[in-house]
Amino acid sequence: MLQASKLIPQGEGLAPVLLRRAAHLELDWDVRQKSRFDATASDERHVGVFLPRGTVVRGGDVLVTQDGSLLRVVAAPQAVLKITPCATHGSPFDLTRAAYHLGNRHVPIELKPDHLKIEPDHVLAEMLRAMHLMVEDVREPFEPEGGAYTPQGGGHAHHGHGHADEHTHETAPAAVHQHSHSHPRGHAHG
Repeated sequence: MLQASKLIPQGEGLAPVLLRRAAHLELDWDVRQKSRFDATASDERHVGVFLPRGTVVRGGDVLVTQDGSLLRVVAAPQAVLKITPCATHGSPFDLTRAAYHLGNRHVPIELKPDHLKIEPDHVLAEMLRAMHLMVEDVREPFEPEGGAYTPQGGGHAHHGHGHADEHTHETAPAAVHQHSHSHPRGHAHG
């Protein structure tokens, strides 16, 4: 079995031609959040992945094997719930509310400007529908947001620039803003 114990985030610094020639591993989120796993590459080689504990593998990352070959990681399509605002009376802010409530439940969530994705959960799906959001069962790659304090910085590559902690935070007086939404009885999202 071939072993891979080095990860190059998003293949940074590698020539595009090397990435195109590399075999790939198509892995779902359950596997990519483990630091040790076995997989079969697109060229039929069996690979044992041994990364430092806590390492999360993202789609687009590149693994380096003991023989020096490269393996591109592809986020495999999997069952997820795709959450969008209601086109009739919703707004993009509804996604912010949903992300808040899902975050309170420590649910892995993929954040996009126009939708959210979570792993299937019928209880959460009903909660979201009750919030007047559209919830659809789909098969798509799943790349949940990493934690702000994780070594991989939320899953985003930081291309070699520094970040000083010299921010000043000014707070404005809190404004009181209240309003209500009413929806006709029988309102439902299929």
